[in-house]
Amino acid sequence: MKHPTYHRVDVDGIDIFFRQAGEPAKPTLLLLHGFPSSSHMFRDLIPQLADRFHLIAPDIPGFGQSASPSREQFAYTFDNLANVVARFIEILGIESFALYTFDIGAPIGFRIAMERPERVTAIISQNGNAYEEALGDVWEPIRRYWAEPNQTNREALREILKPAAIRWQYEHGVSSLSDISPDGYSLDAFYMARPDAEEIQLDIALDYASNVAMYPAFQAYFREHRPRLLAVWGDKDPFFLPVGAEAFRRDLPDAEVRLLDTGHFAVETHGSEIAAAIVAFLV
Repeated sequence: MKHPTYHRVDVDGIDIFFRQAGEPAKPTLLLLHGFPSSSHMFRDLIPQLADRFHLIAPDIPGFGQSASPSREQFAYTFDNLANVVARFIEILGIESFALYTFDIGAPIGFRIAMERPERVTAIISQNGNAYEEALGDVWEPIRRYWAEPNQTNREALREILKPAAIRWQYEHGVSSLSDISPDGYSLDAFYMARPDAEEIQLDIALDYASNVAMYPAFQAYFREHRPRLLAVWGDKDPFFLPVGAEAFRRDLPDAEVRLLDTGHFAVETHGSEIAAAIVAFLV
């Protein structure tokens, strides 16, 4: 069962693709990918954990192999994305699980944890932020779009969806580019070239402001429910600065923090280290 299998499930009319590995009787780890990726980003991590855990990694709607409903049929807000993932969990009958959250998967996962705190056994946050001071300077064009959601500011963000910018997200802060497989950023660019993909992602970028507004609620959840938390972070990440990893200790003094010498997509370069940290943390 170390090799993942590939599945689809209907979630209230939305076709959701997911990867699964490990024995269902073992503790479940739900892996939530980030922008602009898919569950493909866990392709090397899953086999390293499948002997100890039951792993489930869905593609969020609008990403990867999952359906991309039209923007007229489905509003691409984080509330709606979290609702789909929550229903996915229900349909699969997952009673309890640890969360692996990365990038946009973090606010989705934190919403689910807030609604179902009794089901979440632990959180691994890999460059998955909940603190405003961690938002780097690269967010300034997005902040302008939040403040003035006009077409000019929307168009100014379109460049971050192009292949060169996607590749930059993988390579920035990485000491040896030979450690970065081209498979990840090439597949992401392929998916981004599909009809309406850019418009969906620009809608999601606009609604990211709702996550920043919810940071205090996420932090209150941490203080009230005190989930076990491991923050394992690429410390050269330009999007979510390493202060975001350290900030978890403000609300969860027992949180474990591990900073890695790499960038945003830390699992691409440090998958073995992350897998070992997860095993030491959860087992």
